[in-house]
Amino acid sequence: MIVVHVFAHVKPEHVRAFREATAENARNSVQEPGVARFDVIQEKDNLTRFVLVEVYRTPEARSLHKETQHYQVWRDTVAPMMAEPRTSIEYSNVFPSDEDW
Repeated sequence: MIVVHVFAHVKPEHVRAFREATAENARNSVQEPGVARFDVIQEKDNLTRFVLVEVYRTPEARSLHKETQHYQVWRDTVAPMMAEPRTSIEYSNVFPSDEDW
């Protein structure tokens, strides 16, 4: 599995709209066969900071996700809401691994 943390810093006036757009994207993303999990979390002490925790079954699933209409709508919708460009870090899960299932 591939685990991706996407870090988003949103302009304060766009927090509500970002939450709504991102929740819609997450609802659609978890319907994709290659997506094992898709969490949206918000920092408690700074409500303008979010992390998307995306878990893909295969590396190809991440690429396929970026080709979906719902992702592209989300990307274009939230772009002007960003206080700074989004960043991401890709991880490989150690436990549980495929052998542990």
